[in-house]
Order: sequence, then C-alpha cells, then structure tokens
Amino acid sequence: MRVPKAGLLGGVLATAMSLGGVWAQSARPAPLDAAYRERFETWRAELVEDRRENWLTLVGLFWLKSGENSFGTDPGNALVFPAGSTTPRSGSLRLEGRDVHATFLPGSNAMIEGKTVTNAQLAPDISGHPTVVKLGSLRFYVIQRGERVGVRVKDLTSDAAKQYRGAIFYPLDPAFRIEAAWVPGDGSRTVDVPNVLGDVTHTKVVGEARFRVNGQEIHLSALGGDPAEQLSFIFSDATRKTETYPAGRFLESGPVKDGKVTLDFNYAYNPPCSVTPYATCPLPPKEDQLTVAIPAGEKYTERRH
Repeated sequence: MRVPKAGLLGGVLATAMSLGGVWAQSARPAPLDAAYRERFETWRAELVEDRRENWLTLVGLFWLKSGENSFGTDPGNALVFPAGSTTPRSGSLRLEGRDVHATFLPGSNAMIEGKTVTNAQLAPDISGHPTVVKLGSLRFYVIQRGERVGVRVKDLTSDAAKQYRGAIFYPLDPAFRIEAAWVPGDGSRTVDVPNVLGDVTHTKVVGEARFRVNGQEIHLSALGGDPAEQLSFIFSDATRKTETYPAGRFLESGPVKDGKVTLDFNYAYNPPCSVTPYATCPLPPKEDQLTVAIPAGEKYTERRH
C-alpha cells in the first residue's frame, strides 16, 4: 500500500462495465501475519506524519476575487492572515482570469525559493509545481478548484499539528482483505463526483471491482490510477452513521492480476477534510455510497482533532 500524499485523489473518478455474473467468490480469509502487521503500522505512521506536515499545518483558505486582493494580518485586508505571523499589510494578489500576480510591500520579507522578492507570478497547484511564498512561519500558494482560484495558507508552527494524537483504526481483520473481480472500463461510462465545495466533476471510470460483503453484491468504481500498479476508490458505508467519517473514506488497491484486485479495507482512511476545514476533498459518487457496513479501516472521533 502506498501512503496517501497531499492532494491524492484530488481529481479522481471512475467507470464500470455492467457485465452480469462477474463477482469475486468468498473464501476463508488468510490470517494476518507479523510481517503484515508491521507493514500496516509503518503505513499508519506515515499517514499520521503526512497529516501533520501537509494538512494540520493549514490555517487558511481564501478564494480570490477578480482584481486586487490585499493580504496581511490587519482586519481591513481582503485576505486576513493569522495574527503575528506576518505584517499588518503584506501585499496584494491580483487575479486576472486564472492568473495570479503577487506584489509584496516593503518589510514583508517575502521569499520564494530562498530569495527575497517584491513581486512574482504565482503558478497554481494544478501545474504540479506551485509557487510557494514564505512569510515568516507562513507558507502560501495558489490553488485552482473548478472555476475558483484561491490561496491556501500553512503555518509551520501550527498547534493543531503539534497536538494531533494520531489515527484510530478498527482492529485488523483478515475478512476485509477482499479479492474482488475486476471489470475494466471501456471509457464510455462516467460518474459524477462531488466535492465539499459543491462542485461536481464528470469522470470516466477506470473499471469496477466486484465482490460480496455479508452476502451482498457490491461494485466499487475505481476513480483513478493504473490497473497495472494501483487503483483509487472513494466510498462510504453504513458505519458512517456512528463510527467512521460521515463524508466517506479513501482506499488504494494494489495492481490487477489475473482479472482480480485485492481491496484491503483495513487500509481505508479518512480524507484530509476529516482533520482540517481548509481541504477541498472529493466525496463518494452516489454509486459508491454503500448500504452495507464495512467495519474496517480508520474510524472517526472528532474530539481527537
């Protein structure tokens, strides 16, 4: 299993062919040995560290308006950054179309790639190489979500990151390490994947995993990835009402082999939105909002965040 990194599944969606009678058959689950448990604990530690570094450090998300957007700690700014982390009037971000140009006022000590700057064109996150601006302990960069252009702000001294106590998981259960039948997509089907902003993205399905849980037939649409390496899923199940994150969970599989793919729900994990209000997570398409309970993977206890 690969560790989820910042932005993983940010544009993900899926396609499934309706070929009747293709289902993975139930089998006695193999026990989970010490090596499996060690790999899982390593993965969980990396998940927690990723949250501390990339998500719990977030302290702001600001959507830009066309034209000038002043920023700094003064409440009179269009974008009010956290107090004490930068100057009262630090500069302005000019939005033209989807392009963002930054102008920094004297005394702001803005830096990009280790150099002090007075102005700069800021590349967004969707470029793969966003321009990161340093202002004291703050870091900010431009994001694009649909028609929106915004600025995401981090504070490397975030109390939330320091105080985070980690992720709670169900006890490991070999019954939820499921070998599913894989039905590849033909590119003709799309699903609507909403996000927490209310946007909906129409995405082609990579393929469909088919299996049974407690006798119930289930399809899960792969929302991204490569069948030869790893597939990505977003789902919710009946445990969301009481024990897991209500908006759904993420899951990555291994590669497809001989027409089958292993879905290990012990590795199901909560999206970044479970630990910060400044993420823009995708949600499960309605087809992957399951009525069956899958009591495996990460739980959700809001009091811990």
